[in-house]
Parts: sequence; structure tokens; C-alpha cells
Amino acid sequence: MSLTLEKLEEVHSQFLQDLEVYERQLQRINAEISEYCQLKQTIVVIERDLREGFKAQVNVGANVFMQAKVKDTEKILVNVGMNHYVEFSLEEALKFVDLKIRILTKHSDVIREEVIKTKTRIKLGLLCVQG
Repeated sequence: MSLTLEKLEEVHSQFLQDLEVYERQLQRINAEISEYCQLKQTIVVIERDLREGFKAQVNVGANVFMQAKVKDTEKILVNVGMNHYVEFSLEEALKFVDLKIRILTKHSDVIREEVIKTKTRIKLGLLCVQG
């Protein structure tokens, strides 16, 4: 079976589109991992230094902020996805965040493997055309 140049260009184009999709997925996942790492650090600071409460600026909408005082730091609300929030103790929240980071990292690894496979296919296709 021989491939025409037109068919090879079509396959090459599809591989490049696949790479773009993978890149967007990796960016989204890396942003999520970063958010969960920030959340983890915030929880650690609350546990270590802010057990008695703290003051914060809260966005109440349209970039309007007001001063708020948090008195009870025993429990926090965590967005678990699709804007659903669950109340966790700080310890439970840390466990959830660690699990979520591990899951997202594993998913990122799978996508990176697909990137490697796709790039390999592109190189093999180019070698076949040259060879």
C-alpha cells in the first residue's frame, strides 16, 4: 500500500492538531495542579499560624472587596469540581488536595505519553517521505 503525498499531508495535519489538543489539555491540568498546590499551602498556613482566626479581603462581586474576619478555622469549603463545594476539616482538605494533585499528575503523565507517541509518528512519517 502506498500513500500519496496528499494523504501524508492530511495525516501530518491531523497529528499536529492532536498535539495542539494535548497542549491545551496539559495547560489546563497544570493550572489546576497549581491551584491545588496553592490551596495546600494556604491550608498549611492556616493550620500552623492562623488557628485563632484572621482578617481577609473578600471579593463580593464586580471587583468590589470588603474586609471580613474569619473566626473559626476548623473547617473550610473546597471546590471539588463543577462549582460544587464540600465542607472539610483542615486535615480532610489536605488529604483531598493531595489525592487530587496525584490524580491530575497521573492524567498529565498519560497526556505527555500521547504527545511522545504522536511526535514519534510525525517523525516516522517524515522519514518515510524522505527515504
